[in-house]
Amino acid sequence: MTRDVLNVIGTIAFAISGAIIAMEEDYDIFGIAVLGLTTAFGGGMIRNLLIGIPVDTIWNQHYLFEIALLSIIIVYFIPNPVIRYWNKWGTFFDAIGLAAFSIQGANFAVQSGAPLSAVIIASTLTGVGGGLVRDLLAGRKPLIFQSEIYAAWGILTGMVFGLHWVHGTVEIMILFMIIVSLRVISVMYKWSLPKQFISRTKEKAISISGHLWR
Repeated sequence: MTRDVLNVIGTIAFAISGAIIAMEEDYDIFGIAVLGLTTAFGGGMIRNLLIGIPVDTIWNQHYLFEIALLSIIIVYFIPNPVIRYWNKWGTFFDAIGLAAFSIQGANFAVQSGAPLSAVIIASTLTGVGGGLVRDLLAGRKPLIFQSEIYAAWGILTGMVFGLHWVHGTVEIMILFMIIVSLRVISVMYKWSLPKQFISRTKEKAISISGHLWR
């Protein structure tokens, strides 16, 4: 039951995320639907390919497609002035999708008997796969490749599941809230990976070197 609930939550969140970004890029109704659906189901398809599950099994989740399409239609009819506030709420929806699908992917891998490394990979790709496909189709720089912390929360989720630190529904929901909170806080306070520090160090070194040669 917990898995089904997280599936629905993640599908709605990522479908909305993809649809609104498509509207920002001035896509037509077909493009909005395609981007919304690929965002909602891209991570699951990537996970299935990784674990060896037939990709066509995703079509058995017909109720999720109906939920995703309904979410996209609702977003499509939201007035443009409301859409402008997406930048304030986009991180929240993206965090929900990331947390829900990371947990779903990790749980799926654990139940299939996968080792820790596979659980981490399944969790990460399921969580960030939809956003990665969304950004690529929208012609944007994927969040996963930026210095901003994003994929790390999927890795953390996979480690928690792979080490069997969560078992019951309550623990899973607590983990869900923790991941959502960490993602939102990391954006609010501009947490970043070491790459940014390295880049600044290089820039400073180049600046000092250029000054010495003058």
